Amino acid sequence: MVQLSRRQLLVAAGAAAVSLAGCGDGGESTQNQDLSGNREGAMTQYGVGDQFKATAPISFSLLYNNHPNYQLKEDWLFWTELAKRTGVTLEKVAVPLSDYEQKRSVLVGAGDAPFIMPKTYHPQEDAFVSSGAILPVSDYLDLMPNFKDKITKWNLKPEIDTLRQEDGKFYLLPGIHEKPWHDYSLAVRTDILEQLNIPVPATWDEVYTMLKAMKTAYPDSYPFSDRFSKPTPGGNLLNILAKSYGTMGGWDYQHTTWDAGASKFVYTGAMSQYRDMLQYLNKLVTEGLMDPESFTQTDDSARQKLAGGKSFVISSNAQTLVNDYRKDLAATLPNARMTKIVLPIGPAGAINPTSRLENGVMLSKKARESKNFVAMMQFVDWLWYSDAGMEFAKWGIEGTTFTKDASGKRTLASDIDVIGLNPAGTKHLQKDFGFYNGVFAYGGPLELVQSFFSPEEMEFQKVLNARPPIPVAPPHPFSDEEREQVSLWETPLKDYVTQMSLKFILGQRSLGEWDAYVNELKSKNMDSYLNLVNKAHERYQKANG
Repeated sequence: MVQLSRRQLLVAAGAAAVSLAGCGDGGESTQNQDLSGNREGAMTQYGVGDQFKATAPISFSLLYNNHPNYQLKEDWLFWTELAKRTGVTLEKVAVPLSDYEQKRSVLVGAGDAPFIMPKTYHPQEDAFVSSGAILPVSDYLDLMPNFKDKITKWNLKPEIDTLRQEDGKFYLLPGIHEKPWHDYSLAVRTDILEQLNIPVPATWDEVYTMLKAMKTAYPDSYPFSDRFSKPTPGGNLLNILAKSYGTMGGWDYQHTTWDAGASKFVYTGAMSQYRDMLQYLNKLVTEGLMDPESFTQTDDSARQKLAGGKSFVISSNAQTLVNDYRKDLAATLPNARMTKIVLPIGPAGAINPTSRLENGVMLSKKARESKNFVAMMQFVDWLWYSDAGMEFAKWGIEGTTFTKDASGKRTLASDIDVIGLNPAGTKHLQKDFGFYNGVFAYGGPLELVQSFFSPEEMEFQKVLNARPPIPVAPPHPFSDEEREQVSLWETPLKDYVTQMSLKFILGQRSLGEWDAYVNELKSKNMDSYLNLVNKAHERYQKANG
């Protein structure tokens, strides 16, 4: 008789779990788990649309990402109203945004992690799976009716499956969007466009033409001086430009990209599309159209150049356009006008480059032993995934921080401002009340996501929403041994891609040496990394028929 090792049994069980999950809504049943000792404070009946309210006051520990733009205040209305509605008090372990990921790793590694850990970006959870320190949340989705309902209603199973590990489970509850929401693009001085009689660029080729015309009219300028390059050089620009070329870069760089034509993963930093993107940027720098400091300077430096009329184009999202650039220019160049242009089209065509998954919530494995575990799952489900919870986290309290008319349209209270909606407001929704806080408010129905958008931003989104989303890459979950191996390869590979990308862009290395660069990646185990990724993908495919 053939005997299977514990590892082989786990893998076989995982394959079966994946197959079962493929037939449903992405979650496994809790019916075979004994939760009788973990129901204290939980509601007996809790379903889609129900207001969660603990049967007795309870508290849960939470790792709190303390954003510098709205520092934590214990007297925020958010906390008192949350306790009033749910019976839950959150014991916050506050960590500055700049140290959040490192502190989270230390706490998890030491076994001291709070029960609830939001602001976790996939695949950050992968590092904690093999130790057993975090909960396989997919085992408990029966306790989360709102989450399950939206996965089914919004057909999110393909995206959810990308979170699965080799055991068939997933360990992160992601923020979810009904529709892709893309915010970042370029902001352009439209008064300069009018002066030069240039249309708003619709493609990256037209961006180049625009910058050439600006350089001709203002030869002492760098028309494009960018921000969002710390800690990731070219974080936003490489992200949006790479997607336009059919690859990945900057903030969203991943080691591998799915090649649908070849039905396999390829190494991102060695793709011809990645090379073409670098060549485009090199052309901008070489011809004096882009400030070479764009990839290393602080945001403040980039803003100062824009406000001083030394540049005319910069990376932007909706908030920075209103809160930064327009305010800066109003103080220095009051006749200047600035607009966030629709994401330019590149070789990949007109696409919406954003996933419907957001950063999400990890749960400590210790939470499973809590007498209040079921109540905690119901609470997480209500706050992050119910329509009422998402509205509360974003807008606050109807009649206090906002009003709602008969059509459902929400309006901020007249004395409250956020993202420039009520510039004369003396109070701030985030800073003074704690709502619209990135720890709790992200994702949701399209109507809610767009509810803070100005008419200008709605026009931007209307164009993006009409574009097809980029395809979801298939899963390739690693085994524990594989994950341990790739973790040794990933950092040296990514660091080298980042280092060489900058050299190619800035002309410190000729793109004629591209083949040599690819060979250097191979010497850093690129091919071995790819082999493991494709092997894991094939194994997943086989397990799913």
